[in-house]
Amino acid sequence: MKSYDAIVIGAGSIGLPVALNLAQHKQKVLIIDPEHGPGQQNNKKAIGGVRATHSDYGKIQTCLRSIELMSTWHETYGDDIGWLSNGYSYPAYEEGDEQKLKDLMKIQLSFGLNIRWLSPREYDEVVPGINMKGLRGSTFSADDGSCSPLLFTSSCYFQGKKAGVEHAFGEEVIKLDVSNEQITKVITNKATYTAKTIINAAGNQARKIGALAGIDLPVFPDNHEAGITEPVARFFGPMVIDMRKRPGSANFYFYQNVEGQVVFCITPEPPILGIDNRSTSEFLPMCAKRMLEVYPRLRYLKVRRTWRGQYPMTPDGFPIVSRSAQVTNLINAVGMCGQGFMLGPGIGELVWRIYANDLNESDLRVLESFKPDRDFSGMEAFK
Repeated sequence: MKSYDAIVIGAGSIGLPVALNLAQHKQKVLIIDPEHGPGQQNNKKAIGGVRATHSDYGKIQTCLRSIELMSTWHETYGDDIGWLSNGYSYPAYEEGDEQKLKDLMKIQLSFGLNIRWLSPREYDEVVPGINMKGLRGSTFSADDGSCSPLLFTSSCYFQGKKAGVEHAFGEEVIKLDVSNEQITKVITNKATYTAKTIINAAGNQARKIGALAGIDLPVFPDNHEAGITEPVARFFGPMVIDMRKRPGSANFYFYQNVEGQVVFCITPEPPILGIDNRSTSEFLPMCAKRMLEVYPRLRYLKVRRTWRGQYPMTPDGFPIVSRSAQVTNLINAVGMCGQGFMLGPGIGELVWRIYANDLNESDLRVLESFKPDRDFSGMEAFK
């Protein structure tokens, strides 16, 4: 029976940065994942956007740190992750959306975001050819960006190995022995392990892992589809998020990645609950219609493929990140609500400070947003 300082359950957008941070602080770390390699669940299905343009201090500060880490990743580690500071934008075509965005900007600016309002003409300069009919303007956060989930995951994995992280791929956690409010054994379908601290970063399976420890975590995956085009020369800058509702969709968004491919995704309305990785015939016609309405210049692009993944959702759209009150050597870092990729690097550092009991004043304020005993009655704006 092997023993570790920490066992991380889940080798995805959260588990890999968490393990890397722990190992860099000289902890003996094991990652357990049922897949046969890193990032094989929702991580590889992420579209790669990284924004701090949220509505809450916790997410904003965590993602500001993620952007700082990702934008300097090549300088720090020598690994190219395809970082592009292309920004994010929320064009408004309705008066109500314009007012909501401008009201939210006041909060975002108070939390340190680099965000401004663009007139329709200014927005047409950063997204040339955008549909100007009814356009009232757009927010623009220039420091937001994007990078490759595949390259980032690969770098996290190999940098973790270099720092000493061990990996148990192809192993499913089937039991957690709990005694005196402590997890004493982590039992998989192949082996048994012990550790001083267990970190639940299990994504879609977060609630199942919590249940093995006797904890009910309100994390419920729902399904989202995305697609990608052939690469072409760069012709626009930021991520474009259209917040308007349409039959079958609450909003949709697209951007051009560092390789010139346009990546696009839609938020289903109503949500499609559960875990179902089968692509549908409805997605592409629905999304294409919305994209061409907003940006007619996309009409000649060829779509290479579509795919489907999950957003492990909480009721209010905010993560659960905390040391468990019921099981004192368990840290939960779950319920990222489809934003695990952008939150991951910042969460990795935050979980290390939870683990080390070295939380600063800003951390405590961040964790107020992520605490598991909140009433979940709020809702992130424009999530």
